[in-house]
Amino acid sequence: MRLGVLDVGSNTVHLLVVDAHHGAHPWPAHSEKVVLRLAEQIGPGGALTEAGADALVKAVGTARAAASRLQTDDLLAFATSAVRDATNAAEVLARVRDETGVRLEVLSGADEARMTFLAVRRWFGWSAGRLLVMDIGGGSLELAAGIDEDPDAAMSLPLGAGRLSRERLRVDPSGAVPPSAEAVEELREHVHGQLDRVVKNMAEVGWERPVATSKTFRMLARLAGAAPSGAGLWARRSLTRTGLRQVLGFIRHIPPGQLHELEGVSTARAHQLLAGAVVAEAVMRRLDVDALDICPWALREGVILRRLDQLAPL
Repeated sequence: MRLGVLDVGSNTVHLLVVDAHHGAHPWPAHSEKVVLRLAEQIGPGGALTEAGADALVKAVGTARAAASRLQTDDLLAFATSAVRDATNAAEVLARVRDETGVRLEVLSGADEARMTFLAVRRWFGWSAGRLLVMDIGGGSLELAAGIDEDPDAAMSLPLGAGRLSRERLRVDPSGAVPPSAEAVEELREHVHGQLDRVVKNMAEVGWERPVATSKTFRMLARLAGAAPSGAGLWARRSLTRTGLRQVLGFIRHIPPGQLHELEGVSTARAHQLLAGAVVAEAVMRRLDVDALDICPWALREGVILRRLDQLAPL
């Protein structure tokens, strides 16, 4: 069957269309996304602005039209932290439904962690043993660990790269000036304080193989020497804590507006890279992870796999 997955994230609205059936590898047939940065469209009172809601409705409508044109059998539409955290989420979701016909399911942080974990488990298989999975998004950090397809522990923290860039580093809108050393150190202390409540839980579950997903981790791994995207989906990619510290040491001195010039860094996410690196380094340090593998599958693939499981004949 042909499935469409519409992912409304903190940075982008991404439509992925795959051809798949239960027990088979989902093969991408089409992918398109628009950068909305919804997390940056949250007003002082915590509500998504009218402009942000307008842009979201337009993006969802365009994605639904594309899914229809591509003859998808089902469209799985979900939203993560930017919409989840908005104080007017119910009104925004109702407007999206009324004006586009698309019902967005708002995933909890724990559900994000669980579905991402499922994708990583299917990618690496049972031979990977007990997994630890980390995912840094625009609005939140997800952590999960366990031996089965459903993790024994799944947690979410408000430590997304976009959120922290905006709230803690207060990145210069012009992108011309790097955040101060004081701001970076304050961010590091804040992240470590937030991690206090999850380190013990993850350690109690334990793991044999630490893995990371997300665009943030992929960019950091590329800067640390991992294979470029052109090497293909199957190329093994990893990130060491030593390599990450070296990357963090030089990007903290580069103006955010210039980070996109580095090979492998997305223009849309370049201004979030430093905050993402601080979170990644803190998580690896607190969990005593010296090296981790990068998984190309993440939340969207987890949603697809879960849906295929639900459709499988008994």
